[in-house]
Amino acid sequence: MKKLMLLAVVVGVSSLSWAGGRKDSLDRLNNAGVVLNEIMATPDKGIPQEVFEHAKCIAVVPHMVKGAFIFGGKHGRGVATCRTANGWSAPALISVGGGSWGLQIGAEEIDLVMTVMNDQGMQHMLSNKFQVGADAAAAAGPVGRHASAGTDWKADSEILTYSRAKGLFAGISLTGAVIEQDNDSTRDIYRKQMGQRAILSGAVSAPASAASFLKAVRDGSNQARVAESKEGDKQ
Repeated sequence: MKKLMLLAVVVGVSSLSWAGGRKDSLDRLNNAGVVLNEIMATPDKGIPQEVFEHAKCIAVVPHMVKGAFIFGGKHGRGVATCRTANGWSAPALISVGGGSWGLQIGAEEIDLVMTVMNDQGMQHMLSNKFQVGADAAAAAGPVGRHASAGTDWKADSEILTYSRAKGLFAGISLTGAVIEQDNDSTRDIYRKQMGQRAILSGAVSAPASAASFLKAVRDGSNQARVAESKEGDKQ
């Protein structure tokens, strides 16, 4: 009888833990969509149209708390999606930790956005773990309605990185940061473990819980495409 009671307690605690983890993952998906919508709603101070239009993958880590990366004691968690032949992929759950974060360490709250700009960078994102700087070349991304023609963002950068703190949006260096699959959150959302490549290559159907995040990505991409088309018509 005691063994049965103990088993029931263990099962109950495990169920509560899973439910709590799933809620956190669902909140992260929703918050990532909100962050992206807010950034794209201010084009003069956000991600340039050319950058978003040519991005192979988009990753968002919402609401990182002050000091989250000091000494590697804490880390941020986010979501990523990549372009496929049929549109944007199902979201992959990722974590970001370590690295050199410069002055952003002191911010009260940070939203992080990464745009993967070429196939090589996309291959890194498809892997389960890579280090910015050592494995993938990254640079602080240009900000504004248009990327300056004098920058090398399109030619050299695999990943462009941005941060938003206290309403200010700017490029940020992530040198040394480790980006890897968030295994616990992956199981929370997909009910089983699967690799980044399967998720981001389009082999996995997007869950209903990802709808708001993927809509934000599609809307941002469409806004960039329309804006770029209008600019072309004026020339």
